[in-house]
Amino acid sequence: MPAPKIAIIGAGPGGCMLARLLHTHNIPCTIFEGETSIDYRSQGGTLDLRAKTGLHAIKQAELWEEFQKCESLLITDKKLTTWMRRSPGRPDQGNSLQVAPEIDRCDLRRILMESLPKETIRWGLKLAHVQETNAGHELHFSNGKVERGYDLIVGCDGAWSKTRTFLTPETPHYTGLGGWTMQIPNAQVTAPEVYNFVNRGSVFAFSDGKFIAIQQLSSGDIWISTYAQQPERFSRFTNADKTDTVMMKKELAEQFCDWVPQLRGTFDKVQGDAVQRQLYMVPTDFTWPHKRGVTLLGDAAHLMTPFSGIGVNTAFHDALLLSHQIIDCVLSGTVGNLDDFVHGYEEEMFVNAHKAMEQTEGSMNDMMFTPGAPRTSIASYMCRFARADLPTWLHPIVTVIVHAGFRVYGWFV
Repeated sequence: MPAPKIAIIGAGPGGCMLARLLHTHNIPCTIFEGETSIDYRSQGGTLDLRAKTGLHAIKQAELWEEFQKCESLLITDKKLTTWMRRSPGRPDQGNSLQVAPEIDRCDLRRILMESLPKETIRWGLKLAHVQETNAGHELHFSNGKVERGYDLIVGCDGAWSKTRTFLTPETPHYTGLGGWTMQIPNAQVTAPEVYNFVNRGSVFAFSDGKFIAIQQLSSGDIWISTYAQQPERFSRFTNADKTDTVMMKKELAEQFCDWVPQLRGTFDKVQGDAVQRQLYMVPTDFTWPHKRGVTLLGDAAHLMTPFSGIGVNTAFHDALLLSHQIIDCVLSGTVGNLDDFVHGYEEEMFVNAHKAMEQTEGSMNDMMFTPGAPRTSIASYMCRFARADLPTWLHPIVTVIVHAGFRVYGWFV
């Protein structure tokens, strides 16, 4: 049976997952990626994959053997009060709320890319815009190259998606949170106290509308990111600037001056450039008018902040939903009706994405914009994760138990 000709814009996790899922059913596609190679830039810290979304897609992509370990996780505050702790283990052990194996973003991208035929990804082609013509859609790239003849264009091109601008004028808005990302190389040698503190996992600390994330990478480096309430410092269309670490350390020393040494002291161990970041999002009910031959996936479809840790999970779920629709279309022998299947994907994707976006916005508000957080908001924060994994009829019961448990726990810490 003939297969549709599919273009995927962006070789991030969502785009590569879609390509992998299609490849397992012998449906070819082409990924156009603006970067020039897989290691062109740092991919960030670690992420955890959830049973119903990210891990489900991993299993469908026949890559499950790569995901067999859960790392430690500590949620704390500026005084190092423990509000939640997860011990290392295997994802096939424990209850569903603990099934969240950690993996480096760069490792995840490598695994996905290595599972694809080499000719799938075309590097160094940064999309400038999509143009509609009488003969179909054209892909115009920043180097002047133009590609035509695709039955479906899938925009997986991230926060500032050029594919999205073809479908809607909606643009992401600034959340009021900005900060820094930085690294400690070879932490076991250069910063053993930080290495031991992180315990080969992640530490997330919240207080006073500020956040520090400390995560160990598989390379042995430590990845650190901070966010705090602050005005927008630079244009959202400007690339994040690398800044001398002296300036960064001075600013963070003042910003986190009353945090315990185990947390604020990590900045002193940083080496190399620090990068300024700002967080943006689209509205939690964001949609776009359906247009034949073009759709979106991942951050391009539902940009959200990292405070629920489900962005990539949601992108993987998108990829799974869209791959199922494309596969069903091919198996039905009605490739000419592909648009009907894509429309079905969008309707199903919006339902799941809006739930994820609401959870993420709620988590952000709980921990970054609620006075007294995390003490005053940890129960609400944890309930959001529990409700995402449990049937609706259990939500009221779980809410009561979680709030009561943290109320009692709060008496002793």
